[in-house]
Amino acid sequence: MSLVHAENLTKTYRAGDVDVQAIKGVDFTIEPASLVAFVGPSGSGKSTLLNMVGCLDHPTGGTLRVLDTDIARLDRRAAARFRGEHIGFIFQDFNLIPVLSVAENIEYPLLMVQAWPADKRHARVDELLEAVGMTEQADKRPDQLSGGQKQRVAVARALATHAKLVLADEPTANLDHDTAYRILELMKRMRDEFGTTFIFSTHDPKIMAEAEVTFTLEDGRLTNHRGDA
Repeated sequence: MSLVHAENLTKTYRAGDVDVQAIKGVDFTIEPASLVAFVGPSGSGKSTLLNMVGCLDHPTGGTLRVLDTDIARLDRRAAARFRGEHIGFIFQDFNLIPVLSVAENIEYPLLMVQAWPADKRHARVDELLEAVGMTEQADKRPDQLSGGQKQRVAVARALATHAKLVLADEPTANLDHDTAYRILELMKRMRDEFGTTFIFSTHDPKIMAEAEVTFTLEDGRLTNHRGDA
């Protein structure tokens, strides 16, 4: 079973008196445990597409199934529940909660969307801290971390609920070349260890080179596809 499947997917926004078609009838399939990149210029529809896959926005037309669930049929509450249980997010500006420690930031999704007992939460946090090499920084606050360390915490937080799908919007944009490469290697290792699919929206050639599947978007249409999906 494919992880994500779209057929004739469209998204139209209302801007004043004008309808703006951000996504124009795209078709694609994404398999489990893969590294996928959506690339293209600003305004091509990458973020819109990720928002729909991540249940942050509803399609206007066509079909979009994620983990065999018809996303268009979910109301706001059901979409939030599905998102919290199955999808992780990584952002270019990290989006860590400044008043929480590293360990507490990783634990946060477990408190919000899954009623895990404390011992199980703490065991999961410890597992992820070790996996991303941040055990020694567990009690630090985000403002005490480097950019690369913050993104390692963001990767761990995205995986906390055992998400099978992680959406990463320009995850290396605020990192230097060497740090960005190390974060990409970390994501590849997390894919291999946990079977997670990572979907990137990116301009970064490093991510494009590492991705196993690349979809190119221009003006809301898929114009090119490289890889096995």
